[in-house]
Amino acid sequence: MNNEKVFRVDDKWGHKIKILLENGNIQHDVKTGFETEADAERSYLFYKTDFEKKYHDYLNHHDINTEIMFDDYLQYWFDETFCKRIEPTTRMAKSYALNKLLLPNIRNDIKLRYVTTEYINAILEEAAKHSESAGGAAREFLYLALKDAVIEGYILENPVYDAKAYHRKKPSIRILNKRQTREFLKAAASTNWYLEILLCLFCGLRKGEVAGLKFSDFDYQAQTVRISRQLGVNYQFGNQHKIEATKMTERPPKTGNSYRVLRVPDVVLNEVKKRQLLVNYNKVKFEDEYEDHDYISCRENGKPHSMTSMNNAVIKLCKKNALPRISVHSLRHMYATILMEQGVNLPKISALLGHESVNTTFEYYCEIMDEDGKIIDFMNHIMK
Repeated sequence: MNNEKVFRVDDKWGHKIKILLENGNIQHDVKTGFETEADAERSYLFYKTDFEKKYHDYLNHHDINTEIMFDDYLQYWFDETFCKRIEPTTRMAKSYALNKLLLPNIRNDIKLRYVTTEYINAILEEAAKHSESAGGAAREFLYLALKDAVIEGYILENPVYDAKAYHRKKPSIRILNKRQTREFLKAAASTNWYLEILLCLFCGLRKGEVAGLKFSDFDYQAQTVRISRQLGVNYQFGNQHKIEATKMTERPPKTGNSYRVLRVPDVVLNEVKKRQLLVNYNKVKFEDEYEDHDYISCRENGKPHSMTSMNNAVIKLCKKNALPRISVHSLRHMYATILMEQGVNLPKISALLGHESVNTTFEYYCEIMDEDGKIIDFMNHIMK
């Protein structure tokens, strides 16, 4: 017998077991205390046979189509289960993974219950040929889909669990040095995006967080800004998950830790006050045609900018001033680098960035490696 499921526990033997719960979910556990390997093997076979009988009885008493085809299940799961619990932007990415990376490589005559780890590896190998990140994206999709397939009783085990892993390449961080940063800020000061750039560079905000900021979020007396929302694109999908229309909508911040209150340097508060004057002027100019959402970053008529506008402006600014090309997100990386150079500890940086965990911060910034007053002093100093 293959002893993968039988193992030593101190001076005893044990094995893994599967327990079928009343709701059809499968619980994994271990049973130990056997004196010999043979005793553990006999117990393993007993529990395995008992589980399979109970699982078979469960399927007979519940309306579960165990004959469903693999590709049909993936499409069904995506439309009826997954899309109901994800953001529209995620839906677009996952739709690409399904329709471009997976379905073209799946035989239309294989049933879900016959899918093996070897078959999954063959699919992933083909998907990985599309791009550096395609293998990982395809594997993640399949893992989530077949995890639900196990829970819903279509299959006994998730074949993706032991499939080859495709690790995402750590994103490279392109930032400007101090001299280049000064040149960049000097050039940005004469553009319509100066305030937005300062918020990313000196407060570490994400692009969507800047777009969602309102004047009411600033406390001038306390010199703080409250991050409680972001602005993002809401996609309206038609047939074959094709985008038919887009709309800018407010949504919660990226993670629970992204709700935060940040100290704001003087230079940023001064630009916020200037922007308020400009917005008030535009309200008078456009009268009833002005859409007042209280956004600090908006078009002349009050409507929000597109999500690509700021990035295009930053790239154009770099090109015009012969600086290395950076993105809006690069400014956030530069903010983190400034904090590290000032000796701010990693948990503090993680909190200021609104990362989900310190691990996220470490993953990005471990190769660059105290408090608010010190940070503000440095940021004010760089602007002199």
